[in-house]
Amino acid sequence: MALYVYKFGGTSVGTVERIKVVAEKVKKAHDAGDQIVVVVSAMSGETNRLVGLAKEMQAQPTERELDVLLSTGEQVTIALLCMALHNVGCEASSYTGSQVKILTDSSFTKARIRDIESAKVHADLNAGKVVVVAGFQGVDELGNITTLGRGGSDTTAVALAAALKADECHIYTDVDGVYTTDPRVEPKARKLDKITFEEMLELASLGSKVLQIRSVEFAGKYNVALRVLSSFTEGKGTLITYEESQMESALISGIAFNRDEAKLTITGVPDLPGIAFKILGPIADANIEVDMIVQNIADDETTDFTFTVHRNDYQKAKALLENICTELGARKVTGDDNIVKVSIVGVGMRSHAGIASTMFKALADERINIRMIATSEIKISVVVDEKYLELAVRVLHSAFNLDKQANV
Repeated sequence: MALYVYKFGGTSVGTVERIKVVAEKVKKAHDAGDQIVVVVSAMSGETNRLVGLAKEMQAQPTERELDVLLSTGEQVTIALLCMALHNVGCEASSYTGSQVKILTDSSFTKARIRDIESAKVHADLNAGKVVVVAGFQGVDELGNITTLGRGGSDTTAVALAAALKADECHIYTDVDGVYTTDPRVEPKARKLDKITFEEMLELASLGSKVLQIRSVEFAGKYNVALRVLSSFTEGKGTLITYEESQMESALISGIAFNRDEAKLTITGVPDLPGIAFKILGPIADANIEVDMIVQNIADDETTDFTFTVHRNDYQKAKALLENICTELGARKVTGDDNIVKVSIVGVGMRSHAGIASTMFKALADERINIRMIATSEIKISVVVDEKYLELAVRVLHSAFNLDKQANV
């Protein structure tokens, strides 16, 4: 007998008809003898509706009360799914995050899971029931309802799988697995049978929207085998697991991209100790996240300092940087919010030379100018003009034969 945690997102439970389809899928697995825990999100669009209601009351809703409100979305879904399961002859019990109980810290709207009491769930499973748990929510030590942030249902599912020592955690979405890149940009993109936690974490952080980053971190930390599948089509999906020796032949597993980038440069900065802090300190104090950083030293003992931020923060960061420019006696500030980041990811980079040169040659052959470069052990990211995004993804996909590379 295997124990599985299934997670269904908002689109998978977006209508009564889709909830009934989920119930049939769960019943089929349960009838085959497996123990099943189901984690669900709110119905598609419900969380946005609730946020809208909150903002009609307060421009900046009180975070504690916002969590109380938002948690009701998943409560609707768990009740409806249990009713659907009962209707097809499958015993099931629903639980909110506080009933399970999923203990979190007290950071309202972005709480972190500390512990899960699994005895109640195990008792129901051993009694032959399906257990349906509200994702995205928990409770703090004082009994306050908390939520885990957008996409938090993925984290709930992985955390439950870890606490219950489940055989696998299945994340059901509107795609049938993890692809070498976005098929909407490159039609030749290929679904991967397997990918490592490290690679998935990089892809998620670099712009892939398949899984929430925290859920992948959690799965890797507690060694939870994670599988991404489609709610609407049959298939084995993509298994996310630890690196295996046979996977080393895959040089590059995928290409990620992020359209939400903007670049800022301050030129003629005095080349002195602590100058990076004087530039980035005020940016950090304004709660603006910095991504890539490049510093170039000139012959006249000044430096040009370039960094990227989220496009939504561009104007705010540029205004701060212009003040910093005046204070430091630097020459000028320039910026560009028509850039994108394209990244190649693969554990195979560790043991193979020439990956960067292959990437740079492929882009050069198409006369795509690289504005910035950042590397890590298993990724190379470049910043290019936004107009070249789709071309860059396609030529890199071809350069590394991602449409032909055999799954391992």
